Amino acid sequence: MTQKNHQQQRISTPNLKRIALVGYFGLLIFMPLWLLVLAPSEGLSPTLALVMFCVPLLLPLPGLLKGKPYTFAWANFIVMIYFLHSLTTLWVSDGETLYALIELTFASMMFFAGTYYSKYRGQELGLGLKKLKVELEEEKQRNTK
Repeated sequence: MTQKNHQQQRISTPNLKRIALVGYFGLLIFMPLWLLVLAPSEGLSPTLALVMFCVPLLLPLPGLLKGKPYTFAWANFIVMIYFLHSLTTLWVSDGETLYALIELTFASMMFFAGTYYSKYRGQELGLGLKKLKVELEEEKQRNTK
């Protein structure tokens, strides 16, 4: 990691991973608890609630446990489901405000810490996307040979 990037990073990469995983496992534990025990939905069967709100969280589990930065990055697309669900619940349901705030907290932890973990860990591993200018120059050199 360059000196400039190191100065900008305020939370260590391992701590970012821990925060992201707390948010992830918080969602994985809290969502079935909320939907099946604390405030079961009258219009949603328990099976459908589990499939809709728990199965998507299981998809990135192996990569998250291995600490793969790419998995942390794409898992954020899944986390957006919970982010939007919590905001929608806050908007339309007065009786579940606390549950929606808990969900929003876990989703935000996972999203922000996962984003920065994937960025910084990717830099530590030397992963990254080339700048378009460099990519075009390399392609131009290949084509002129």
